[in-house]
Amino acid sequence: MIKELTRLERIDEIMRATVFVEPGKMEIKEVEKPIIEHSDEAVIRVLRASVCGSDLWWYRGISEKEKGTFAGHEAIGIVEAVSTDVTSVQPGDFVIVPFTHGCGHCVACLAGFDGDCLNNTAGASTYQAEYLRYTGANWGLVKIPGQPENYSEDMLNSFVALADVMATGYHAAVSAEVKPGDTVAVIGDGAVGLCGVIAAKLLGAKRIIAMSRHEDRQKLALEFGATDIIAARGDDAIKEIMVLTDAGADAVLECVGTQQAVDTATKIGRPGSVIGRVGVPHIDELDTNQLFWKNIGLRGGIAAVTTHDKNALLDAVLRGEIHPGKVFTKQFDLADVQLAYEAMDKREAIKSLLVIA
Repeated sequence: MIKELTRLERIDEIMRATVFVEPGKMEIKEVEKPIIEHSDEAVIRVLRASVCGSDLWWYRGISEKEKGTFAGHEAIGIVEAVSTDVTSVQPGDFVIVPFTHGCGHCVACLAGFDGDCLNNTAGASTYQAEYLRYTGANWGLVKIPGQPENYSEDMLNSFVALADVMATGYHAAVSAEVKPGDTVAVIGDGAVGLCGVIAAKLLGAKRIIAMSRHEDRQKLALEFGATDIIAARGDDAIKEIMVLTDAGADAVLECVGTQQAVDTATKIGRPGSVIGRVGVPHIDELDTNQLFWKNIGLRGGIAAVTTHDKNALLDAVLRGEIHPGKVFTKQFDLADVQLAYEAMDKREAIKSLLVIA
């Protein structure tokens, strides 16, 4: 449980952090500043963090989260301290702090799936805070050249997106084996789905069909590279995609996780297509028989954030080739974190940015 500090304790041991009180209610509390406790750790001074669509599952009470625990899992910041065995980053380095904690040397990390690292021992997330302790620091952190002042506000926002949503959208596209010339269908118009559109274009897709019912998200999808928009859902959406593609999409990116989204994904691919599934599962069942009859593949899961950032995404942002930070349509001070959650819950923001320092 979180230990709150009194005003009598030393001010340099105190930080502000976001705490989940109950569904629909977040609070900022003064708590102990994290310190190095084990090997392969770093303490990060957080500059910017964000609210994720997956946070809304427990914020809305749809899934469970222990009351009184920290929140957040996406950030950028400055390394303040490292354990003695960490050599790849040092105090003063500017870094992306992924939600994953890959070690870099287990079989999962070596295969390119650091989201499934076998040595991940990270505890509760504290990213929506002034400081955080990060496990897996020697390999998992992604070093950004230079310092924050070297970059524009838009570029800083894109770095935050690389901590989760851009890497997750890219993971969907890579899992679906998107290649040049493909027709790709993207299910979901949240930040991950919109980043899936960016990823499909980055990988050379010729036609990108974005499924979206919201005008602001449709406009951003088109800006990111979508060629077609489908506002329908369910059977009507399936019919529209089949009209557009004749036999179905070459690749399908499922970026929602609901029963309807997963069901739709299994029905809109052409024979031999692949579904890249990254939506956090909230389904009752998955009928794989229909995949069998069309030779459709199903892949995906937790994004390999460090792998994707180091191999492709950070360079793409630095070159100005992609601009995933545009998914942040509202920004808030840390003290206003409740408003940040409310904005996403009410669909007033596609994604809320928290400016901390």
